[in-house]
Amino acid sequence: MDKLIYTAASGLKGHLAAQAAIANNMANASTIGFRADRVVFDQLNVSGPGLLARQPASEEITDADRRPGAVFSTGKPLDVAVGGDAWLTVQASDGSEAYTRRGDLSVAASGVLETGDGFPVIGSGGPITVPPAQKVTISPDGSVAIIPFGAEPGAAPVIVDRIKLASLQGSDTVKGLDNLLHVRGGGALPGDPTATLVSGSLEGSNVNLTEALVDMIENQRSYEVQANLIKSAKELDESSASLMRLPT
Repeated sequence: MDKLIYTAASGLKGHLAAQAAIANNMANASTIGFRADRVVFDQLNVSGPGLLARQPASEEITDADRRPGAVFSTGKPLDVAVGGDAWLTVQASDGSEAYTRRGDLSVAASGVLETGDGFPVIGSGGPITVPPAQKVTISPDGSVAIIPFGAEPGAAPVIVDRIKLASLQGSDTVKGLDNLLHVRGGGALPGDPTATLVSGSLEGSNVNLTEALVDMIENQRSYEVQANLIKSAKELDESSASLMRLPT
């Protein structure tokens, strides 16, 4: 009887994690470069006496759907969409390198080039700092160029740095709660010199709202099944206890 309850409780925990991931996906359906969360059930944990049940591999990190989102034109010089399997390299909150497809870039008041969610963009030697300029452009190869104040008309742009673009093929990466991809166990990926950007464009979220709604309904039904299993276990336990009562 205990095994039945532990099995049902494990299933409820898994469905709660899945529901949270689905809700997060739906909330970010319009977020630039967002990659849908996926709940991973690939680790066996002991959930009770003599019972092994599948549970989420981690409560802090989930996997991500790597499918690309739709690319649309904005005409803004600092908006970029990453081509192919390449990803923008940014500096995460802990100072490590991480990877994103969010390309709505801007120059902060400090001069640091950062993504729309505030992560500094990494270049050849760390976060890219853009000097004050009358114009900033980003080339398809990731080069960041400026037209300095006071430059003569028709002057050639001055290259400040080049954005580090990394390919995730063959690497073991996971998605963190910061919506960035990280190398599992730490570390950084080498730059991909063949990667390119599409200037003046952005890549949208890859969340399919229709699929997310269907997943939510299916997950809710599965949750109800697990909840009914606990109810059935209680009824069976009460029936067994009544059979063992001595007549008075």
